[in-house]
Amino acid sequence: MRSTLTTDDLLFVSFSDKVFALDRADGSIVWKWKSPKSTGLVALLPSGDRLFVSINGYTWALDPTSGAELWFQPFKKEGVGVAMLATMTGGVSNAQVTAAGALSSSSDGGDGGA
Repeated sequence: MRSTLTTDDLLFVSFSDKVFALDRADGSIVWKWKSPKSTGLVALLPSGDRLFVSINGYTWALDPTSGAELWFQPFKKEGVGVAMLATMTGGVSNAQVTAAGALSSSSDGGDGGA
């Protein structure tokens, strides 16, 4: 594993209640995060200096290079289920996570892989 990795060097993978950052060059695990609150389908949205993670009504912002928790939102009494995540930078939507958990770029003019 290289000593200094940026978000351009990482692949984010989620399943069950875990999120992994892998080195895109060799597939090694850079960091692993496990939800302290819930299990289930993990929705991910990488956006700039944040990796947004949502599981069954709980949402976190993680540092994408270290996996450190930056903030937590429990959405008390708001319900549970598969999250839909979206963010905008400069008034343009960067990406969205679909109910199936697939990441698709909404600025590429494509059909999201359909």
